[in-house]
Amino acid sequence: HIAFAGRYFVPHYVVPQPRAVMPGGASMLAAPQDGAEEVRRLEEGESFEVLDLSGAWAWGCLSPEGPSGYIHIDHLEAVS
Repeated sequence: HIAFAGRYFVPHYVVPQPRAVMPGGASMLAAPQDGAEEVRRLEEGESFEVLDLSGAWAWGCLSPEGPSGYIHIDHLEAVS
């Protein structure tokens, strides 16, 4: 996460892509698979910072301090 630049050294930093949770909400999961442990339930309109995309899953966080997890991309929309 680019917010950690200057505090932690890593080979590269990621600029988060802001997304909003779509109507109906979404489960943030511990792994990129249906049935994985739910980290937190997100409500419609809640902000999610996408840091990586893999297949049908987005990995990211609510803020640089967390929590982080996976959300199915069908439950996220771009923020304008």
